[in-house]
Amino acid sequence: MNLALFKEKLDLYERLMRLDKPIGILLLLWPTLWALWIASRGAPGWMLAWIFVLGTVLMRSAGCVINDYADREFDRHVERTRERPLTAGKVSVREALVLATVLTLCAGLLIVRLNKLVWLLAVVAVFLAVSYPFTKRFFAIPQAYLGIAFGFGIPMAFAAVHGSIPALAWWMLVANIFWAIAYDTEYAMVDRDDDIRLGIKTSALTFGQFDVAAVMLCYGIALAILAWIGTQQHFGYFYFGGLAVATGVALYHWTLIRGRERMKCFKAFLHNNWLGAAIFLGIAAELNLKPLLR
Repeated sequence: MNLALFKEKLDLYERLMRLDKPIGILLLLWPTLWALWIASRGAPGWMLAWIFVLGTVLMRSAGCVINDYADREFDRHVERTRERPLTAGKVSVREALVLATVLTLCAGLLIVRLNKLVWLLAVVAVFLAVSYPFTKRFFAIPQAYLGIAFGFGIPMAFAAVHGSIPALAWWMLVANIFWAIAYDTEYAMVDRDDDIRLGIKTSALTFGQFDVAAVMLCYGIALAILAWIGTQQHFGYFYFGGLAVATGVALYHWTLIRGRERMKCFKAFLHNNWLGAAIFLGIAAELNLKPLLR
């Protein structure tokens, strides 16, 4: 294989893994970091932090490959997705499956030295990542399943730090489910017409004319749960300041999606990175900065 062909293959694999569009990695990473910081009270250790960051990148990349494998017949009928490497025939099915397997095994190697509960949860996480793309065939709100898959780093983080999973972790996962329904419904609003034509089930179609209201309600529930968690953890103004910023971001999204314009809905979806970042910065400031100011 000559150098030019090698570089072309790497570019195709990068696109297949969505490394050129890191929003999915960030939406998966933020709740994992929320949990890791809260579980460790702001001191997870750099090694553990890197394990979860790199593991997130690897598993999100593997999930994208599996998603494109599952949706390859649908994607060819959607303008936005028809040029994806697998759908366009630039990467073979065999290559895609090998790539997904290698990425998953590499992620597994990262947790070898962690406890057995983390290993068990990792198996569940792989199942969620592999099965999610198929839920769009039969589940009215597959975004809820996505929320579980994207939030499963939460119980894994607590398990890695404590060797157990407290109720707090499950409440954080519930909050993430509602957040995922909100942002992925915004994403589904972009492809509404194509999804109707192809018979794919999404929350945007299930909610119908109440889609905007449902998105805002899900934001509200997610933020309310996180606020309740803050009171239970006796967090103060840094944490709630982060939630206030996140609330402002969610309200800004309402101004974008209320007209149901495709590109504005997509902008709102992408903007969720800042909502997740605001919550994390509030947690980090509460646990790492606030003690220094006493």
